[in-house]
Amino acid sequence: MNVQRKNLPSGASLFSSDSEVMGGRLVFRGTRIPVEVLFENLADGMSLDDILDAYPGLSRDSAAAAIELAGAAIERAEQSRGRP
Repeated sequence: MNVQRKNLPSGASLFSSDSEVMGGRLVFRGTRIPVEVLFENLADGMSLDDILDAYPGLSRDSAAAAIELAGAAIERAEQSRGRP
């Protein structure tokens, strides 16, 4: 699946990591919300709306961009392994 991904922000603009914030875990920039929380909750079956309700500091745009970036990374990995 070759999805057109335009205007994706970079991970550096979305995420930050600082040893003084959440022990250096990767967090959404400007928050203390670890990126893994988004994916763990999605994997547990929570809807994006429920996650956003549970983490009011997380914006829909940032969450959607993180999901898009993850999808793009998976697509690149599959292409590098010779999968269409």
